[in-house]
Amino acid sequence: MNDNDFIPFFRPLIGDEEINDVNQCLRSGWLTTGRYAKQFEQDFADYMGRTQAVAVNSCTAALHLALEAVGIKPGDLVLVPTYTFAATAEVVRYMDAIPVLVDMNDSDFNMDMQKTEQILKDIALGKKVKGVPEKHNGVKAIIPVHFGGQAVDVAYCRKLCDEFNLLLIEDCAHCCPAYYKDNDGTWKMTGSSADIACYSFYANKTITTGEGGMALTNNEEWADRMRIMSLHGISKDAWKRFSREGSWFYEITAPGFKYNMTDIAAAIGVNQLKRADSFHLSRKTIAEYYTKKLSDIKGLRLPIENDNIKHSWHLYIIRIDEHLAGISRNDFIKKMTEAGIGCSVHYIPLHIHPYYKENFSYEDKDFPIAYQTYTQAVSLPIYPDLKDFELKRITDTVCEILNK
Repeated sequence: MNDNDFIPFFRPLIGDEEINDVNQCLRSGWLTTGRYAKQFEQDFADYMGRTQAVAVNSCTAALHLALEAVGIKPGDLVLVPTYTFAATAEVVRYMDAIPVLVDMNDSDFNMDMQKTEQILKDIALGKKVKGVPEKHNGVKAIIPVHFGGQAVDVAYCRKLCDEFNLLLIEDCAHCCPAYYKDNDGTWKMTGSSADIACYSFYANKTITTGEGGMALTNNEEWADRMRIMSLHGISKDAWKRFSREGSWFYEITAPGFKYNMTDIAAAIGVNQLKRADSFHLSRKTIAEYYTKKLSDIKGLRLPIENDNIKHSWHLYIIRIDEHLAGISRNDFIKKMTEAGIGCSVHYIPLHIHPYYKENFSYEDKDFPIAYQTYTQAVSLPIYPDLKDFELKRITDTVCEILNK
């Protein structure tokens, strides 16, 4: 098979606007954090309906800065889903705090809020909870993930945070844009109810800067803290110190990090954001096509879009029941690869990784829904640059493999 015939799992859609602004940035001689980064912050805050935005070099950085800004301390407990990428829980460990893992809903891959509530009640009553050490400071925050771009039950999660006096830090890495309908019937952006919401612009996300992230909040104090800590803990507007209006003098106010976003990345992001809605429509159309073409295959379970949700369709995850389909997930991926189609698996649950087993005594069976889902899940390509003939080839290949 010719390499040109291979359909990659993801292919970014970069236009002339992004290229022209990156060229302009390069010619300006100012490559690090500057006017493009500040414009991207303002544009993104306006788009998402928040007042404060901090552009950084990854969603991981945004999550870390968020936890530091709100005051998470060593020994604090933070509830996170086990069915997520590494970053959601590792940032808790950066603070020497304890990530308490929660199983997922079978229906939508999201953190199970009923199980979250039960864990909160058990911890409050002093009952033993898996992964929680005897000595701890109590639960301080919840980090739900809007998995694949489908919003969690935000109203339920917000209610739990208010009831137990917890901070809500939303991992919105898969959501630009995604929406949910609040209890009063109002459509809201994911992240709009969070104390701090964190977004990703990694290469395969709904909009991209190559590498990048953003933290959004309405709390100016937290935003200022995140800005300072994103650049070595240096006093405000440190990025200006090499410009005409800047000063060589600076003060280190805290032992910060190196998390700032470059203007090169932001120049891409400013233009990607302008097309976020059109990208969203393209992804939705592709998801509908997949669902129509694959809906009658034995042993194949397709993703859903919950009521009162507008899915971002960052991911389109099918689940293969080996007993009904007659083929394992791993063999299916192998055959798709042999046919020249890239697939992936999102994700390997945290609790089955060596670090969490060794340090928190988790076992595979502790979160049965997440574990079973992991053994069945396959992510198909879904991105605006997919051509019609590629979509047909993907669905024809899936049908051919599974119908055999």
